[in-house]
Amino acid sequence: MARTRPRARAAVALWAAGALVAGASLTGCEYSYDEGPSRLDRSTAAPAVPDPAFLNDALEDEPVTEAELGDWLKEALPETEREVIHVAAGLLTPGEVRTEEAQDLPVGTYALALVCKSHRRVTFTVRTDEYTLVDLGLRCGLSRENVVYLSRESALTFRVEARYAANYAIRLTRF
Repeated sequence: MARTRPRARAAVALWAAGALVAGASLTGCEYSYDEGPSRLDRSTAAPAVPDPAFLNDALEDEPVTEAELGDWLKEALPETEREVIHVAAGLLTPGEVRTEEAQDLPVGTYALALVCKSHRRVTFTVRTDEYTLVDLGLRCGLSRENVVYLSRESALTFRVEARYAANYAIRLTRF
């Protein structure tokens, strides 16, 4: 019969003791949660009302008409104290791609605000002659402001694309 080394026996004994301690400590664990009123008490429970933050009115995402575009633009892009360099807004039909340009922008730092109104995302791409500065699929209902630094005089090309009807707005301001 082969002899077991004392170190190996000690390691096995320590492992077994550790397993026993871990098993004993886990037997005392219990997970519990409040299920609320039981099924029998549902007739007396108040009806569940969702938190207002999670209510989504589908009409809020409905694009506005050309006649309403100015009012939506004032709401979507509130006034700013910074110098406005370029503003573009419009209504896109499903599958439409619109391109705008801002020419001869001097070196400097700019804030680029993007916003849309649709049931789906709208894709914004902003490029110089050499680089893509922003490539974003924006979830409508949110506004996004990006900081853009131009290291030399450049023109910016704004490309907006929507698979579904959408309003879009772009505002470039100088810091």
